[in-house]
Amino acid sequence: MDKVNLAQKFSLFSEQYSPKIVGELNDSYVKLVKFQGDFMWHHHDHEDELFLVINGEMLMKVREDGAEREIVVRPGEFIIIPRGVEHFPSAAQETHVMLLEPKTTLNTGNVQSERTVAELERI
Repeated sequence: MDKVNLAQKFSLFSEQYSPKIVGELNDSYVKLVKFQGDFMWHHHDHEDELFLVINGEMLMKVREDGAEREIVVRPGEFIIIPRGVEHFPSAAQETHVMLLEPKTTLNTGNVQSERTVAELERI
């Protein structure tokens, strides 16, 4: 049992949209990710996701019940995306985010692309 220093862990990588595992909690991973620019529309059929912004500012677009809306998430704030909800993360500047999601969660959900990371690195 060790403590985790988020700033130190974020300093270990520079890749964008490539989540890194920094801990495990029950059947979930605690992941860190850096990103800038747009990701992609996707959803997760079986998993909810928690996005906690550490640095920067994230714009989360969501599509629910036929409507699209945008949610700005700032440092110290989080958003939970329920399973099945289509979402599109983006950031104007590099943003550091901590994710809490089931171990089965694929970063691109129902979409396979060059951004899909099937094997996550532990740091």
